[in-house]
Amino acid sequence: MTNNTELLQSLGVALGLGLLVGMQREWEHNRLAGLRTFAFVSLFGALSGMLAQAHGGWVLGAALVAFAVTTVPAYIVQLRDKEADPGLTTEIALLVMFATGAITMLGHQMVSVVVAGSVLVLLQGKKTLHQMVHKIGENDLREIARLVLIGLVILPLLPNKSYGYGGVLNPFAIWLMVVLIVGINLAAYLASKFLGHSRGAAVAGILGGLVSSTATTASASRRSQNQQSHAKPLAVITLISAAVVFGRVSVEVMIFGPEVLGKMLPPLLAMMALTGAIAGAAYRFLMKSELQPSDEPPPSELKGAVMFGLLYVIVLFAVSYAKERFGHAGLFTVAAISGLTDMDAITLSTTSLSNSGQLDPATAWRVILTGGLANILFKTGLILSLGSRAFIKPVLMGFVATFIAGAAILAFWP
Repeated sequence: MTNNTELLQSLGVALGLGLLVGMQREWEHNRLAGLRTFAFVSLFGALSGMLAQAHGGWVLGAALVAFAVTTVPAYIVQLRDKEADPGLTTEIALLVMFATGAITMLGHQMVSVVVAGSVLVLLQGKKTLHQMVHKIGENDLREIARLVLIGLVILPLLPNKSYGYGGVLNPFAIWLMVVLIVGINLAAYLASKFLGHSRGAAVAGILGGLVSSTATTASASRRSQNQQSHAKPLAVITLISAAVVFGRVSVEVMIFGPEVLGKMLPPLLAMMALTGAIAGAAYRFLMKSELQPSDEPPPSELKGAVMFGLLYVIVLFAVSYAKERFGHAGLFTVAAISGLTDMDAITLSTTSLSNSGQLDPATAWRVILTGGLANILFKTGLILSLGSRAFIKPVLMGFVATFIAGAAILAFWP
């Protein structure tokens, strides 16, 4: 299973890179190879490399010959006859399926099924994929390329090691926050463009909550300053992402605290339900007139994301200093400090302690919820310092309601 997972991850990367380059060629109306053809070529190359590992390097040579035999005639046709269609999708798909059949005999049935399913989706989704690419403008492509640069080129080059006071200066982790802000912002923009503000806001909010609600709040706040007419959808995205955080926390407790679920989970689920209701109310009342696809320009948030990265570093240093000063004796103090930037760390550590019998479950869930409320306060500071007035009002109302609900659960839950 581990081997199959690693193979699927490698094939997924190859497929994604092929789609990325193919999208640009499709947008340029290249007649020889477009979105799907580049995806198939990358997939065929990855499968050929996989077969070469089992049978030797000659497989790659044979694959290259097969690819040349397929593509050269089509290129010659394009040069001679401008009216002819030299598309290679079907031919390359045949090569992919040949390689897929070969890996099946090597014992990789699950991988071959996933690859064949991907081929079917790419072939069947021709019209949808082409329409999607043609909706993307030149500025959109530029922002996507920028995200690729900072995420796939710069990020892997940075050292994933801790430096400085308290070991909090990690170049990889800090730049990852920059990548997340740019990526979430771009994802929210594309979701709004293709799905309309209403559905796009829901998708972007859920995605932001799963990845980083703090980064989502920062990016939405900055974007509201530049695009004040979109303050309502951005407010909905922020509130949905905040609600998803408590859903993510509940899942982590279920996974890492099976022995204490009965005592820890109910109050956290209640908090999740309350924040979900607040986000649902915001979605219903703020999105009534926001149903049309967006024609706004793509966000360019790199500068703002870098500034937030610097702010993030300052907060990390402050958290490290406070932890050293207070020590780990004051669990609630540590939870409040840790929750400013990261809910996962305090949730996992506290749940593990409770599951092993070292911490009372009633205290454990209160510690986690205290971290969650601290996180709400930190994000409140972000919206007040970065957001526009039209954005701040609905988000602040939602955050205040969330904080009151959490404080009530802390105070009155038996």
